[in-house]
Amino acid sequence: MAGDSDSTKGRHMRVSVFAALAAATLLAAGATPPRAVHATPYRPPTTIPQVASLTDGVWLKGDLHIHSRHSRDSSNNPVRKILALADHAGMDYLLISDHDNHVNGDVAHNTWVDPEYRSNRMLLLYGAEWTTHRGHATIISAVPYDHQALYDIADDRDTVIAALKRKLGVHLSANHPGTHDAFAFSYDFVDSVEAWNSSVWATNAINMHIWDDMLKSGRKMTGRGGSDSHHGVPDTPDQATPLTYEAYINNVGTPTTWVFAKARTRHAVVDALTNGRVSISANPYDPRVEFTADLDDDGHPDMMQGDNAKPTGKPVAFHVALVGRMDRAAAYSVDVIKDGEKFTTVSLTGAHPEAVFTDTPITTARTYYRVEVHGPQTPYPEVPGSTKLSGDMIALSNAICFNFDPQF
Repeated sequence: MAGDSDSTKGRHMRVSVFAALAAATLLAAGATPPRAVHATPYRPPTTIPQVASLTDGVWLKGDLHIHSRHSRDSSNNPVRKILALADHAGMDYLLISDHDNHVNGDVAHNTWVDPEYRSNRMLLLYGAEWTTHRGHATIISAVPYDHQALYDIADDRDTVIAALKRKLGVHLSANHPGTHDAFAFSYDFVDSVEAWNSSVWATNAINMHIWDDMLKSGRKMTGRGGSDSHHGVPDTPDQATPLTYEAYINNVGTPTTWVFAKARTRHAVVDALTNGRVSISANPYDPRVEFTADLDDDGHPDMMQGDNAKPTGKPVAFHVALVGRMDRAAAYSVDVIKDGEKFTTVSLTGAHPEAVFTDTPITTARTYYRVEVHGPQTPYPEVPGSTKLSGDMIALSNAICFNFDPQF
């Protein structure tokens, strides 16, 4: 092959010789040599569900991965302390996802019935961190479900787990898949992936790579965030532990997951998460990125992040905007990712930062676009060290998809 190094040429030669010897051995034994296998050509789906309303909904922010005192590896983190910080930071919904193996799967009689797990303003979800030998996942539900049953089959075959997951009607999200607790189950029963775990953005490269791989495979999978916070601020100095410092650098909302919900209800939050109408910010005060597309060139958006449509073969105008608190004098840089690779970079400036880029999704293949926003962090006074760890990573959109098979 042109441009191959000597070592590469040698490797190709060895492979070719091995293949020839293997074929000769088969023929000598009277066997039929294997035929070449060709991939089935991609066929775009014939129908794709109509895109839901882009205006009939509300953006709600929250955190889906937090540990309270019901997780043995937490400290100074009673439920009341978590809810107080979340309420002060303006969270709309919350899930305390304690480790189920710390209570032998019985989260229903621990975290869920904690008298402090109550709020008159925030929507509190049901779930837990499904902590297994093959990785971790957050189970997310709008209503109580039989988590014990899921815990009891954690070491079973994936087909058995998938069947129970469907029966329970829960959302299953792969946690920090690129860490030492890598998610090693089938992604066929996964609804979302924790692409952004904790305030330390630099550790998320493999998580992001796995998310892109899932999208490239045709899985219209949601990317979400989760602080994975474990430690709270001690009430007195003598309660401090060697990990107390984490309360000031990684806590509720680092990062924050925004969902475009049809209503201010628990069910609507989970539905929006499943459908990918999701944006992630480094902290509760950072701006949210809004990402939409205008298919018919009429100046009005026809789809947003998380949506899927059939391409027309004509250019599509994509719109990127930042909404919320930000440095009005700063310039924000937006990397546009197309099918896992950087496509272009655009700048956002001014009091209402926004930009447009154009591309033509082809009609005979899957295509997706997502954006990553870089710039100065908005301070998070309650967790002051988090902004330094997040660096210049401000916000992340979900993907706008074309030709994804809804039956995949």
